[in-house]
Amino acid sequence: MQFKSTKSNKPPVSFKEAVLRCLPHDGGLYVPSSVMDMRQFFLYMDTDTAYPELVSTVAPVMLQGELNPFSASRVAESAFNFAPEVQPLDERFSLLNLYNGPTGVFKDFGIAFLAAVMEELLKNNRRVMVLSATRGDTGVSIANAFYKRQNIVSVLLYPSGPIRGLEAGSFISNGGNIIPLQIRGTFDDCQRLVIEAMNDRPFAERYGVTTANALNPGRLLPQTFYYLFAFIKLKKLLQGDLIFSVPCGNFGNLISGLYAWKFGMPVNGFVAAMNANNAFGDFINGRQFKPRRSMPTASPALDVSAPSNYERLFSFYEEAPAVMQNMVFPGAIDDRTTLETMDYVWKEYHILLDPHGAVAFAAAENLASRRNDAHFVVLATGHPAKSAETVARATRQYPEMPDKLAALGKKTDPVALIEPQLSALEAAIASCF
Repeated sequence: MQFKSTKSNKPPVSFKEAVLRCLPHDGGLYVPSSVMDMRQFFLYMDTDTAYPELVSTVAPVMLQGELNPFSASRVAESAFNFAPEVQPLDERFSLLNLYNGPTGVFKDFGIAFLAAVMEELLKNNRRVMVLSATRGDTGVSIANAFYKRQNIVSVLLYPSGPIRGLEAGSFISNGGNIIPLQIRGTFDDCQRLVIEAMNDRPFAERYGVTTANALNPGRLLPQTFYYLFAFIKLKKLLQGDLIFSVPCGNFGNLISGLYAWKFGMPVNGFVAAMNANNAFGDFINGRQFKPRRSMPTASPALDVSAPSNYERLFSFYEEAPAVMQNMVFPGAIDDRTTLETMDYVWKEYHILLDPHGAVAFAAAENLASRRNDAHFVVLATGHPAKSAETVARATRQYPEMPDKLAALGKKTDPVALIEPQLSALEAAIASCF
């Protein structure tokens, strides 16, 4: 598989180059330039197929010439000591639980694969620096995935505010390979600094800069694996259409589902489940995208006004607008409905959903009233204990906090506090070596 920019017709690049360079010089984002039909490689799998087995089978086909079956097996075993969980509820609904990783959120799957595949691709090669803007638990996920990876240093840029969950023993000053830096500014300042560093070619070449943010196609591509995993676990139960309902903030998870469809996964549609911000509702319905100021809601990960994957989603619509408009069904869910859905799912199924999963469940229910023949797989993207107060408010049930997630509350001091400037970033990095 090769990758092209969303903004030009320049020759495509390899997966390795797309992962290590991350951003095309023209300011676009990398997307697959062509996609092969991989049905023969996963349709035969059954409910006994383990997640690493699926990954090690599909990845070398997807990345022919860059991963062979042996290296793909090493990557899968190295990345995944956790797996998705498919939980059928009834003939209409199932859950795809994606919070079994180290930080209790779906992005653990993409980041873990990215770290493992980068280490494999960099064997006997130059060292790279993974520079990532982060907040909340994303930094812990990146630090956990990249810790002790050979030929890789991970630099985490945090905005002003508390930093939690990092282990000081993983810091480069203590013999590790993690450098947490705090920026005097906002998360937007951190993101701007990452892009500035990657676009400054002398700086980027000097340190081998890439990122673990969703800009990197190596983080989105492995999210296709859990869609395929859900399909093979449910295919014997399916009698009608299959539709995935996806909580959408930056829309990376939806993009990954669409890639899985292009790979040949038999699916009849995707619900783009948004909260009241409804970032892409107009765009999906064929109207021009106009960013709006976001409002705070009970599902904060979806409070996005200008999703970073706009370029990638737009490229799908350019390729096949009629197909896309019949494949993606937007749904906007307000806070009241979100909380009522959490309460309903608890009473009906005795399952606690976090508010983001509840948005997806409510949007699926709305479409299910018009699609009696469909089975809906709802992506539960976060552990309910991470939104414990909201869950308790909705259901009067307080979710139990796993030990691994409780540890994420521990406060961590950064290696340095710097201004949001490239010169300050380089000085801080240089001081660590």
